[in-house]
Amino acid sequence: MNLTKLLMLETAPAEQGSMLLTLLPLALLAIVFYFFLYRPQKKQEKETAEMRNSVELGDIIVTAGGIVGMVVKVTEEMLLIETSGNRTKIQIQKWAVQSVLEKANEPEAKEVKSVKADSGIKMKEKEDKAEKKEKKSLFGRKKDEDK
Repeated sequence: MNLTKLLMLETAPAEQGSMLLTLLPLALLAIVFYFFLYRPQKKQEKETAEMRNSVELGDIIVTAGGIVGMVVKVTEEMLLIETSGNRTKIQIQKWAVQSVLEKANEPEAKEVKSVKADSGIKMKEKEDKAEKKEKKSLFGRKKDEDK
């Protein structure tokens, strides 16, 4: 009997070592999943939540459905956006905001807001006028340089 007890004591540490070797790959796999999947996903969710909470009046946003509009009213959970040239207003939930194209406090955004408030035809006319002015100024400079 003493011999069987002695043999059992000798095999017990070997079983514990093999158990550790069995669980080691699982533990490494869990660590890899944490650092490569779970952690980056949580970071991205946090950034998205911050972006949605930072939406202000005058920002130009894109919804998850692809609607582009300017924010007219902001409440705790809802946004009222104005789309297209005929000033259609749509109420959406904040979670539907996919991205912010332009912030209201940027200097370029003021010009874009006034242009986007016009219809598509007026935008095209403004672009054509701007191109003609650029061409005239370029030709005028070339004439002055040639003389």
